[in-house]
Order: sequence, then C-alpha cells, then structure tokens
Amino acid sequence: MSAASDNREGFGALYLHVPFCARRCRYCDFATEAVDREDERCIAAMDAYVEQLVVALRRASKAGLLGTVRSVYIGGGTPTVLGHARLTQLAYTIGLSVDVDADVEFTVEANPESFTAEMARDLFALGVNRISFGVQSFDDGELALLGRMHDADGARCALSDARERFDNLSIDLMCGIPGQTMASWERSLDEAVALAVPHVSVYPLTIEEGTPFQALVASGKMPEPDEDMQADMMERAEAVLCAAGLVRYEVASYARVGFESRHNRAYWHGVPYLGLGRGASSMFPAALLPALVDARVLPGLAQAASQVRDGASRIRFSTGLDGAPALETLDEGEACAEDLMLAMRCVEGLGGEQIARATALLPRAEATLRELEEEGLVERAGSGSGERIVPTERGWLMGNRIYGALWDCRNR
Repeated sequence: MSAASDNREGFGALYLHVPFCARRCRYCDFATEAVDREDERCIAAMDAYVEQLVVALRRASKAGLLGTVRSVYIGGGTPTVLGHARLTQLAYTIGLSVDVDADVEFTVEANPESFTAEMARDLFALGVNRISFGVQSFDDGELALLGRMHDADGARCALSDARERFDNLSIDLMCGIPGQTMASWERSLDEAVALAVPHVSVYPLTIEEGTPFQALVASGKMPEPDEDMQADMMERAEAVLCAAGLVRYEVASYARVGFESRHNRAYWHGVPYLGLGRGASSMFPAALLPALVDARVLPGLAQAASQVRDGASRIRFSTGLDGAPALETLDEGEACAEDLMLAMRCVEGLGGEQIARATALLPRAEATLRELEEEGLVERAGSGSGERIVPTERGWLMGNRIYGALWDCRNR
C-alpha cells in the first residue's frame, strides 16, 4: 500500500486513548495518570471519560466519518484498568459506530494484571479480534525494576486466558533494561517463541525527561542504556524471531504471515486516522476539516482551525492530558516528506510511484536517497517497474539517520 494509493476521502483507522493506569511505570512519559479503582473520585473520572468517548464515537458515526475505518485500536495508558463494564461499553459503542463485521482489525491493548477471562469472552463477543499485551519482559527482576505490576507467570496466565478466544495476540518486549543481559533477553525472546505469540514488537528502553528513570540517571544511580548493547539485542531479536517463523515487517515489529498489525501499517503508510480522547492524535487531509469541525468530535478543533495555513494538504491535531489542543499544518511537500520518512520504517520501503512523486515535489529527495544509499543505510531491491528502495540491516539500526534526512527534504 502506498500513500498515493490510499483512500483519502475518510478515515482508515480509529484510535481511542485511555489515559489511565493503575500505576505509572518508571520509564513512562505517555499521556497517562495513575488511578485507584477503589477511590470514588477516580471511579467518577473514569465513568465520565468513557461517556465522553461514547458521545464522540456516536457523533463521528452520525457524521459519516467512520464508514471507511478498517482498523480500531483502544490504547493507553491501560485500557483494561477501566474494568470490565466500562471497557465492554466502549467496545459495544464501537460496534454500533463501525462495521466491525466487515474486514476490520479491532485491537484492545491490555496489561496482564488487569486482564480477565471474562473480559476476553465479552470483548470477543463484541467484535474485538486482537489483544496486544504490554509484557516487556519474562524476567521477574526486570519487571520489578521497570515498575510493572505483573510478573512473568501473570503474563503467561493472561495470554492463556486470551487464547481461549483470540488467535491474534501481540506482546511488547523491551531491551536495554538496567541489569538485563544478553542471556536474560534471549530467555524472554525464547519464551515468546514457546508461547507461539504471532506478533512481537521489540524496542529499546529510552530515558525520557521527567520520568523516575531520568532522575536516577541524572543522579548517577542508574547508567544510561548502552546503545551498542541495545543494537546487539535488536539484532538477536531478529535472529530468534525470524528463525521461529515470524517476519520483520517494520522496524520494531515481527509477525507470522497474516498477523501483521493493520493499525501499525496505517500509521506508516499515511492512512488518515482519527484519535479520540485526551492525549490522542489525529491525522487527516485538510479537506476533512469542515466535516470534523461540524461533527464536534475533537474538542478544541474549531478554535484551532484558524491556525491552518493557506495551501494546507494535511493536518495533525492532538490534545494533551490537560485537554489543551495542538494543531500542525503540512503543505503538499511536507506531507510527501513525511510519507517518505514513515514508509522507510517498513520492509517494503519506497516504491517507484512514491519516489517519482517525491522527486517532483522535493528537489532534495533524489540526492538524499543517493546519500543514504552510499552510506549503506538503504539499497535498491527488485528491478524495472518493481524496483524499490528499502532499509538495509544497518539502516534498521540507524533509522533515525534515515528518518531525519528524509524529513529534512521538506526544506527547499
């Protein structure tokens, strides 16, 4: 799928953000807040938040904005911390608003400690067909250090409960955790293989501003992650997972054929997506702006619309945890540069049509791609009309160099 061939008339993906967790992990800088599910104020806050999402969903549906949606993702935060009743209410409303019986991928993100067999049964009955677990590690010491609330057995039990209904399961694994060794990393990878999980995302720990880990690093109580070790671990993940029959389809994700995340691919291929909830982001063609303003599904969009520049091609809109809106406008050249950057996160890389469009819109694109090829970060694959430019093994490890160079092509 190329950005140029996507259906730009409506949203292809829908994301609902749940900004609640039982406890914030020590590395997390996501738009989330910890809640006590026994506290009346937290209960009221979650009830009100879910009701707001329900209203936004129904408004979007009535405005005809969800008819082309082919992937739905409830993420966070921790959606399962909402509890069974609230989460199934959301899933039910999505079923009323999106034709989930048509070929739609419907994912719910979960943490093992708040996922139950009853939840699995009811979510499946309501059209959910994919569960993505934040596992991070199968080593209890590493989990404790990260501040996770589950242990390895808890992750295994949650996967077992989910497998009673779901074939399409995903887990996240993290490398570069303080004290993690190559041996413990391999044990986590081997566990994922033994559990026959059809989709695994792997990513290195990053130290984010304002997190407990950042404070520990700043005080000298914890070392910075070793980037060379992380690179070795990412290479080891590729070897283990690919040997087990999973295929790398984007920079950080591996899947058995047919289990690639459609929602992930929507982001990397420039498919318009609608994000509902505090902390959510949306991306859409400028032509959809009037319909979105009229539908009143994105608080603050009407006021922010005055910031849209002349010649706008694409709009990015988000709200912070405090509800403050932020809008970014991209012209046609900037949108093209963004498409180049995101496409290179995927194994397919850039096709001839995308390259030709970029060459026409961005004077620096051809020279930049040539430079990246000379650096050994990208290479040409295929021939004739099927020729593509794809990341090399070195390019996967030095992705930021590729993405930054392609994004800079927007500057004429």
